[in-house]
Amino acid sequence: MKPAAGLPALDAWLLRAEAGATLTAGARFAVELFHFGLKVARACLFVVLFFGAVFLVPRGGLFGIPRYDLLLVIALAIQAWMVWAKVETLDELKAITLFHLIGFALEVFKTSNGIRSWSYTDFAYTKVMGVPLFAGFMYAAIGSYIIQAWRLFDLRIRHHPPHWMAWVVAILIYANFFTHHFIGDYRWYLGACALGLYARTTVVFRPYDRDRSMPLLLAFVLIGFFIWLAENIGTFHAVWQYPHQLGGWSAVYVGKWSSWSLLVIMTFTIVANLKHIKERIHVPD
Repeated sequence: MKPAAGLPALDAWLLRAEAGATLTAGARFAVELFHFGLKVARACLFVVLFFGAVFLVPRGGLFGIPRYDLLLVIALAIQAWMVWAKVETLDELKAITLFHLIGFALEVFKTSNGIRSWSYTDFAYTKVMGVPLFAGFMYAAIGSYIIQAWRLFDLRIRHHPPHWMAWVVAILIYANFFTHHFIGDYRWYLGACALGLYARTTVVFRPYDRDRSMPLLLAFVLIGFFIWLAENIGTFHAVWQYPHQLGGWSAVYVGKWSSWSLLVIMTFTIVANLKHIKERIHVPD
């Protein structure tokens, strides 16, 4: 099937909602929930394919190729296919590449000898400074989801803070992932700053044929929660491990949920500066 008749056709169908004025309240709830679930699943395309590979590739690898190396090849193939299939633009790919680089730099620091917040214990040819190159794609997946969801849900942002303020908070959030090992963990102060900054901000989205809205902060927290769940899946399959998991798997500390929610804020700030997305963000005078 040619790309024009594949996912773009599905996307066009998801965006082409019929008038639903005659739906009863119960039927409307069911229809909107169904379309909401479909759009979320579609926006998670990269996430689903990549973590599907995490599930399916044995820890010992395949065909003599170590697992981490194989995951890198799969991630690159998925990314290339998404651009070829026209479900991701080159500008969006540039932003996703930036997420990859930011995430990889964080991974190198967190796994370094003086820190060792977590570790990648398996062998790989494509490890750089102890981190397999595929690791950055786990951060890129967050950016990919936000970009895809923006289009599929026809997202609009109301009462967004001035972009320079959002950038300051985003940079401080990223810096805290490094500096809290030496200076102190200020995530809750940064969370309070974000709470004040985005208190009036709402995201308008369209699950079916009518606009709905929710606080943007709630979206950050919900996305952070699902990333925390995915992290538990990744550590369960020993893709990477925290020190408390080396003797046997146990759940990732729930406190990581807050870290992921803050990382989502940083990711959102980068996505919000894409030209075709920035036009849909309302910043009060």
